[in-house]
Amino acid sequence: MVLAVRRPLHPGAGRCGHRPPGPARQAWDSGASDRSAKEREAYANDLGDDRALIAVSAASNRSKADQDPSTWLPPAVGYRCQYVTDWVADKTRWGLSIDTGEKAALTEVLDNCPNLPVTVTRAR
Repeated sequence: MVLAVRRPLHPGAGRCGHRPPGPARQAWDSGASDRSAKEREAYANDLGDDRALIAVSAASNRSKADQDPSTWLPPAVGYRCQYVTDWVADKTRWGLSIDTGEKAALTEVLDNCPNLPVTVTRAR
């Protein structure tokens, strides 16, 4: 089974099964808790960035849960560069912080990735 997922930050969005690269709990801990309900809903339902909606297996989605890259990376090693790039793009787009453990894990993966430009349009 393959799911298209985003991470909802409000109860109604959870029924849709849409989730962003960064889980709701990570967004909350990274600054979304200081945002208005309207901004959190905009984040949860953001389809303004092609990286926001990805297809993953149900098992992969469950194994990731609310973990950040310091504790979980995709099992497919060849996808990790894309995953962490999308993670950073999502955090940048929404002005969310990255903690030291998260930064160390992102840096470790990105040190082994091609040095390609990443374009991000800020949502806020």
